[in-house]
Amino acid sequence: MAGQGKKIPSRKCMGCQEMKNKREMLRVIRTPEGEILLDATGRKNGRGAYICRSRECLEKAIKSKGLERSLKMRIPEETYESLKKEIESIDER
Repeated sequence: MAGQGKKIPSRKCMGCQEMKNKREMLRVIRTPEGEILLDATGRKNGRGAYICRSRECLEKAIKSKGLERSLKMRIPEETYESLKKEIESIDER
């Protein structure tokens, strides 16, 4: 078992359904107050779901209601709009 190094945590994207390195993904959380936020640090409290850093995966997650299932709540349209804007601002960096 020696020399295996650290295990890299991986998560499944709610859009494309692929397993990827957790660090490459965005975490969307539902806070205890019921807010939906993009968690850039990956450390905030709340129920989390992961998506790739692409608009396509967010669109797929919206269509399939993957985020709603993972976060166990209905997500309003304006929340999706703000998530899209945040993902676009990340893409531009």
